[in-house]
Amino acid sequence: MKKQFTILATAITLISTGTFAQDINPNQVPSVVANSFKREFPKASDIEWELDGQNYNVDFEIGWGTDHEIWYDAAGYMLKHEEEIPKGELPKSVATTIDSEFKDLRIDEAKKITEGKQVTYEVELENFTEEWKVFFSSTGEVLHKIND
Repeated sequence: MKKQFTILATAITLISTGTFAQDINPNQVPSVVANSFKREFPKASDIEWELDGQNYNVDFEIGWGTDHEIWYDAAGYMLKHEEEIPKGELPKSVATTIDSEFKDLRIDEAKKITEGKQVTYEVELENFTEEWKVFFSSTGEVLHKIND
C-alpha cells in the first residue's frame, strides 16, 4: 500500500507541476542534463524541452514515432521515463488482468513508466461507451484507474 501511495503522490506532483511547465530553448538546458540525454538517447528526434519547476522535461521520438517523455533533475539524473509501447510488449501479468477485469474493453494505447528501479504501465482502454486510463504494477495489479 505504501508503494502505491508513493506512485500516486509522485504522479500527482508531476501532474501538478506540469501545469506550470514552460517551453525552453535547447541552449537553455544545462550541459550536464543535455549530455545525459544525448548519451542515453543518441537517435532521438523531434526534441522539445520544458522547464518543469526545478526539473527538465524532454519530449522526443525514436524511430517511426515512438514517443518518449523524460524528467531530469538539474544534475542530469533521470527521474522518470515514459515511453509508448506496443500492446504486445505489456507484461503477461498486465495482459491477463486486462483480459479478466476489463474484458469488454480494448487496448488503445500503452506506456511503460520507469521511476528509478520501479516500472509501472499506463494503459488506455476503451469501447464504444467507455474510456479508462488504468495504471498497473509490473505484476499486473491495478494501482489506479480513471474514467475518462
